[in-house]
Amino acid sequence: MADSPRAEDAPDPETERLRRLEVLLARRGLPMRRLATGRGHVPEELASASRDQRSLVVHAKGFPWPGPNGCAAWVEGVFQWFGLGLERGDARALYERHCTLTDPGDLRVGMIVAVPRCPASPQAARHGHVGIYVGDGMVMDSADHGVRTVPLALWYGAYGAWEQPRWGWMRGVALA
Repeated sequence: MADSPRAEDAPDPETERLRRLEVLLARRGLPMRRLATGRGHVPEELASASRDQRSLVVHAKGFPWPGPNGCAAWVEGVFQWFGLGLERGDARALYERHCTLTDPGDLRVGMIVAVPRCPASPQAARHGHVGIYVGDGMVMDSADHGVRTVPLALWYGAYGAWEQPRWGWMRGVALA
């Protein structure tokens, strides 16, 4: 009788999701970007975040879904509710105005993470996609069916197929 597979032999769920994403992108002839998180290049953990950063995450978790194609509206709404005022623009505009960093070691809780265009939908191809880094290697964003929290590596791979994802502080206000 063969031994049953042990839990430690099972593939990590995030690794398996990344593998499936890579296969899907390859079928479409698209490359998959990999988030380079080596020594000294690790995004900030939530436990290391300031009180303002943690407060923004609480606001993000409580802000309602604006509907499909509303990623920028959701991000803008979270920051307005947090008290930074309203900023208008699509994900591409937020990317161009605020996102200048690409080193994962510079990624801090509360920064926006964006691409100016991506293959997720016709709207995303024109307007891009944006979310908020909430720490512990996770990004929150507004997707087709609601607000979700996804692993940064998966977000980076999926939305970075056409353009380099970048991050930065919304309105230049560093919460750290």
